[in-house]
Amino acid sequence: MGLKKILVVGSLHYDIMVDAHHRPEKGETVIGRGCSYKFGGKGGNQAIAAAKTGADVTFLGAVGADDNGKFLLTTLQTAGVDTKHVEIIHAIASGMSVAITDADGDYGAVVVSGANTKINTDRLSDDTVWSDVGMLILQNEVPEAVNLSAAQEARRRHVTVCLNAAPAKTLSADFQRCIDVLVVNSVEARDMSGVAVNSLHSAGEAVLALKARFPVVIVTAGEYGVAFSDRSNSYDSLSAERVKLVSTHGAGDCFMGTFCKAFNEGRLLNEAIEAANHAAAIHVSQPKTDRD
Repeated sequence: MGLKKILVVGSLHYDIMVDAHHRPEKGETVIGRGCSYKFGGKGGNQAIAAAKTGADVTFLGAVGADDNGKFLLTTLQTAGVDTKHVEIIHAIASGMSVAITDADGDYGAVVVSGANTKINTDRLSDDTVWSDVGMLILQNEVPEAVNLSAAQEARRRHVTVCLNAAPAKTLSADFQRCIDVLVVNSVEARDMSGVAVNSLHSAGEAVLALKARFPVVIVTAGEYGVAFSDRSNSYDSLSAERVKLVSTHGAGDCFMGTFCKAFNEGRLLNEAIEAANHAAAIHVSQPKTDRD
């Protein structure tokens, strides 16, 4: 029997990427140094990251009937992602975002969800969506009603549910009960646990605080590394690989896609995290012209 598929339910965005010396303060106009246009959305990026590692990935989502939507679908298909469950909606534009990357390689972004708010949850009851699926990947860039419907269907079918809770938001009790694996960065971990993450040790403290609510917790802490646990009273950690930082944009999505592919194929938690940590290190050190 072959490896199980990964189903991603989530967001698709047409990204406008702006380079600037620094990100603007309130009321400030900053002269940019460059602009590019890229495929985006946490759901889409994670699907492609998983597909690049060899996973069999299906995407369920929505785009508008516009040029941006065509670009998003073509990019997924070129990466080997199955798009037969991506709906084209004529009444609304495709999702988009604007991200500003500063001289230090950090970034901030504004997202306009568009068609991502109109994902049809009725499609999730279609048995063909779940054929041979072993893992469901979710994020917080779509309405929780969509995530909850997907997670409940997954639980009913004994499919592992992995949530990247980005951006951080309050999760309903019903949704939390469906989550098998929670992956958050330092900001999301702080917002969800109340623990300020500014070291690998504090990332571990956040893991333990979140373990009361989720079976497996992973906290990525940027330059410090990653802390994780599938136990109740202790955690493990892995230091970040030392690389020259070019840009952190998309690092979390790269980590998620790589981790989920490895974990879905049966690798141990620490092994899957090691693979994801390495992939993210390569990702943040690549020149933008080499980035997909």
